[in-house]
Amino acid sequence: MARPKQRIDIQAAFVLHQYPYKETSRLLDVFSRDHGRVMMVARGAQRPGSQLRSILLSFQPVLLSWFGVGELKTLHSADWQGGVPQLTGLPLLCGFYLNELLLRLLPRDEPHAMLFASYFEAIRALSRLPADGAGVEPVLREFERILLDEMGYGADWRYCADRPVEAAQRYSFDPTMGVIPVQAHLPQYDGKALLAFAEGDYASVAVQGKLLMRQAFAAILGDSPLHTRQLLIDLQKL
Repeated sequence: MARPKQRIDIQAAFVLHQYPYKETSRLLDVFSRDHGRVMMVARGAQRPGSQLRSILLSFQPVLLSWFGVGELKTLHSADWQGGVPQLTGLPLLCGFYLNELLLRLLPRDEPHAMLFASYFEAIRALSRLPADGAGVEPVLREFERILLDEMGYGADWRYCADRPVEAAQRYSFDPTMGVIPVQAHLPQYDGKALLAFAEGDYASVAVQGKLLMRQAFAAILGDSPLHTRQLLIDLQKL
C-alpha cells in the first residue's frame, strides 16, 4: 500500500479564511489548485514582525508548501505572487461572497483545478472593476455556473426535458430536474433568457440570471443563507 504524500511543495493557492490559533499561530482555510481546500496551521504567523502576515492575504495568489498526513497540515513556506490589485468597495464584498460559497460547498482535499482557474479569473476580473461595483454581475454568474457544474448540480439551460428551449416560451426551473414547463409555484423565466444564459451572455439577462442562480443555490444551502449575499442585498436596497 502506497504511503500518503507527507509534503506538498510550491502549490498555487488562495487563502479563503483565517483566524487565530493558540498564541502565535493562525489557522488557514486554503483553496489550492491541485489539492482543493486544505486546512493548515501557519506557525508564528501572529508574531509581531512575521513576514507571513503580509503574504497570507485574501484574494492574493500565493505559492504554498506544507506537510502533514492528517486533516490539519502545517504550512512550511509561503510566497506572494502579486499581479492582482487589492479588491475594494463592492468587488471586495463580492470576493467574500465567492469565498463563502467555496467554504460552504467545497469538500476538503478534493482537487478542482477548473474551479480554481475560474476563481482566479473571477478575482482578477473583480480587481479591475471600480469600487461602485459596475460590472460585477457577469463575473458572479460565470463563477456560480462553473461552481454548480463542478459540484454536480449544473443544468443544461438549452433543454426542457428532452426538447429544446424555445426563445418565445416561458419556463420554470427545478434544481433537481433542471428546466421544466411553467409551474405556478416556481419563478418563471423567458426562454430567450435561458438561451442567453447558456451562451454566457449574462449581461443581457441580469435580473433573471441572478434569480436563477439564487434559486439553484438556495436548494443546496438549505436553511442556512449566505451572510455575504444578505449584505449585498441590503446594500442594493440602500
